[in-house]
Amino acid sequence: MNDLARQYDAVNLVADPLHGYIKITKRIHGESVAAEQDLLDHPWLQRLRRIHQLQSAWWVFPGGEHSRFQHALGAMHLSGEWARQLYANLTALYPDVPSAACVEETLRVAGLLHDIGHGPFGHFFDQNYLDRFTIDHEIIGRALIEGELASTIAALNASPAGPFTPGERIEPHWIAELIAEPELAGVAVPAWVKALKPILNGMYTADNLDYVPRDAYMCGVKVGPIDLERLLHYSFLDRQGLLLHQHGAQALLLFLNARLYIYNNIYYHRTVRRIDLHMREIFRETIERILTGNPLDQLDEYRELTDWSLIDTVDRWRHEGGRAAELSREWGRIVRRELKWRLIFEDYYEFSSLP
Repeated sequence: MNDLARQYDAVNLVADPLHGYIKITKRIHGESVAAEQDLLDHPWLQRLRRIHQLQSAWWVFPGGEHSRFQHALGAMHLSGEWARQLYANLTALYPDVPSAACVEETLRVAGLLHDIGHGPFGHFFDQNYLDRFTIDHEIIGRALIEGELASTIAALNASPAGPFTPGERIEPHWIAELIAEPELAGVAVPAWVKALKPILNGMYTADNLDYVPRDAYMCGVKVGPIDLERLLHYSFLDRQGLLLHQHGAQALLLFLNARLYIYNNIYYHRTVRRIDLHMREIFRETIERILTGNPLDQLDEYRELTDWSLIDTVDRWRHEGGRAAELSREWGRIVRRELKWRLIFEDYYEFSSLP
């Protein structure tokens, strides 16, 4: 196969409403051991199709039905954009940086898998069930990355830009380090990997630069422009970490204002908060009837637990009687929007110009 044909046969295009076409590597028979398509088709990734990106706001915004799978694709795409922007800068700082393709793919995989450990209703599951085990979705995600997904990650040998240099490979613990909010204790990773941590954990990241405009767009909430190209162009690395040139400051301010706006108008919408308060009364007890303990000890059962399966399971409880039926009725009230909580006080401020 000649190089011209290979660049088309090795990459698929996935249409996305936010980013246009997203490139996805695929296997070429006899040449590739694994590709991004293998990760995307893995049951753990496909599970994210059945977990809403908006934990409960999809009950309020009819358009907000998008999934964590869609967000994972977007975060992967933006991670690759970051890699291409920072590669020359990275090689000037660290002598052991691998090929551009390997760095790009390392960041892309981290972006793709950063939410892999989420349970139903996302962060709400962390706060109202996983807290009893002092874990969160990131800890579960790292267990999956270094466990069930490790062999596929290690077998990747190309990014959409091209193949790795012979002998290069991605170590799964690099991905675990990149998505960990604090540095992982006792884990040895190259300095160049640690230097890239702000791309997934920082003020403006491949994660929030996708979910802010995506959530706003899907919910029909208007936010100001997000100048992604300018933000990336004026971002650079030095030994202190990720820095932003002063010429990019206004672009960052625009983004932070947009993020604040959607927090106030989507995630903390008054009806969303009512739903969350109602769910909090029954959520922990509900999950304890489905899972027998720590998800890390029963990953097969956890993999089957999604938004869809949870709502279907509690609906069937209405035929069982007893406490299960009571929980089912409460969930039914939430689904029908017969919510217990009401907003009874709200502050309004009026501003007028001085005489």
